[in-house]
Amino acid sequence: MPTEPAPGQPVREHLTTPDGRRLSCLDFGPTEGRPLLALHGHLGEGADFADLARDLSPDAWRVVAPDQRGHGDSDRAKRYDRTGYLDDLNLLLTHLGLGHQPLPVLGHSLGAVNAYYLAAARPDAVSALINIDGPAYLPVVNPVPLSVLLGIPYSAPTREELLAACGSLTPLLENGLRPHHDGWRLGSHPTDMIDSDTRLLGDHWHQWLGSHCPALLLHGTASTVLPTAQAREMASRRPGTTLVELNADHWPHLRRPKESAVAIRRFLDSIPDGRCSKT
Repeated sequence: MPTEPAPGQPVREHLTTPDGRRLSCLDFGPTEGRPLLALHGHLGEGADFADLARDLSPDAWRVVAPDQRGHGDSDRAKRYDRTGYLDDLNLLLTHLGLGHQPLPVLGHSLGAVNAYYLAAARPDAVSALINIDGPAYLPVVNPVPLSVLLGIPYSAPTREELLAACGSLTPLLENGLRPHHDGWRLGSHPTDMIDSDTRLLGDHWHQWLGSHCPALLLHGTASTVLPTAQAREMASRRPGTTLVELNADHWPHLRRPKESAVAIRRFLDSIPDGRCSKT
C-alpha cells in the first residue's frame, strides 16, 4: 500500500505485470480518502489530473491516476487493445487494494473508452463513470489521426532538440518530455500511439451502453474527436447519464479546469454507493 503523501504531493507507485512490464501510478491521497480512478488519454499521463486531485481534495477524494501502458513512466507493451489496457487496470485495482469495493472511474478520450469497457466488464468494481470527451464511435480512417506523430524522434540528446523536432505538435507533447538515458524522450513512443489509436477506432456503442451506473459525460463543444451530436445521443441513449457541455476542445478538463471540477464534484456528490450493474 502507498505511504501517506506530503500535502499537495502525490506518491508514485510501481508494480510489475505478469509479463514483466513496469506500471507506474500516481496516488494523490489521502490514503483514507474515497478512491477515484482517473485514466488519461493518448499522449497523456497520470500527472494530467494533478489540478483535479487538488480541487477534489476538500471533499476527501483520493485520486489514483496510472500512467497507462506505453505512457509516462510505464513501460511499453506489445499490445494496445482493450484487453491489454483492462488487464493492467485489474492488476492495479488489486495491487492498491481497490478491488474489494466499487469506485467511480473517470477517463479522458482513450481513458474514457477504457473506463466504460471496465464498467461493462466489471460491474462489481465500478460505481459510477465520468467520461471526458470519450466517443462511443470513432470512424475508421487511414491514416489514423495520430499518424501525425510519424517522423518525430522518440529521443534526442537534449530537451531543446527534441522540442524542435516536435514542431507544431510541441504544445501537445512538451509536458510529457522526460530524461532518458543520456538525453530526453517523449512521454510515449510514436509507433505505440499509432498502434493504440488504430485499435481504438470503430464502434464502441455496445460497451458504452453495457452498464447502467450513474454517468457524467463532460463534453467540449469544440472537440474534433467527439461531435456534439454524438455526445447528445450518447447521453440520451444511456439511462442515468448527465451531459455537461463546456466551451472547450477535446481537453475540457485542462482547458476549463474550474468548470470541469465543479461539474465533477457535483456529480460525485450526487451518486449513491453501489455497483455499476450490467444492462
